[in-house]
Amino acid sequence: MLKGVYTAIITPFNEDGSVDYNAFRKLVEFNIKGGVAGIVVCGTTGESPTLSHKEKEKLVKVAIKKAKKRVAIIAGTGSNNTSESIEASKKAQELGADAVMLVNPYYNKPTQEGLYRHFKAVADSITTPVIIYNIKGRTAVNVETPTLMRVAAECRNVIAVKEASGDINQMKDVIAKRPQGFSVLSGDDNMTLELIKAGGDGIISVVSNLVPKRVVAMVKSALDGNFAEADRLNAELIPVYKAAFIETNPIPIKAACAMKGLCSEVYRLPMCELSPENRDKLQQVLKESGVL
Repeated sequence: MLKGVYTAIITPFNEDGSVDYNAFRKLVEFNIKGGVAGIVVCGTTGESPTLSHKEKEKLVKVAIKKAKKRVAIIAGTGSNNTSESIEASKKAQELGADAVMLVNPYYNKPTQEGLYRHFKAVADSITTPVIIYNIKGRTAVNVETPTLMRVAAECRNVIAVKEASGDINQMKDVIAKRPQGFSVLSGDDNMTLELIKAGGDGIISVVSNLVPKRVVAMVKSALDGNFAEADRLNAELIPVYKAAFIETNPIPIKAACAMKGLCSEVYRLPMCELSPENRDKLQQVLKESGVL
């Protein structure tokens, strides 16, 4: 089972817009030293829609080489094009990724039957473990629990879900109905503790890019059943959670990482820098929270 904290890592860019692989290596090492269980490469937080296929492959390759099996490397290979997702997943498997993550097909707005067939087609094309990434807010479609359970039952390599539906009742339903060995990970930092209290297994986190040790400590306390300590640590993180989503992810978290000296604050359009007002708010929260 997947348990603990998995960082949905940002993709740093140079001033000319190219991928900054040196900064990426440093970010991977920073997270490993922070105690995370794994790193998700080329996810939403990694600005995956603006990365080329070659860039995605190189980022996965670099992460695997840098990690040296110390943590799991999970490749984001989801797409709204099933054949493209199959191709990317096969490549990730060939490179040695420990798992792949498949986001709901976006824009197409498939039916539940279409979702099932899409995930099954990709999962059946590889032997590598698969994580389903359910995020209705970005894809316009929700993976209903019966659909998820159907995929999990028929595809033995589908081992987990990143639940970013924002619906705690749906998450509890998944936890209640999941097969043995199937992990339920939060996709929202601010819902992690509540999910673990309900029987969940951890988080694929945005905020851990910035403060991996703090997120890991909170999640470990919760998984160990020390909820008093988890509540205390989570309360300290709440302002950071809020600030990290003051604008569309990953804009604030990349800005925060740049403020901390972890990368340059460069985005690819249509992502752009924070508004001056929100930048000031973010910086103030990070100072008050002891991050800067």
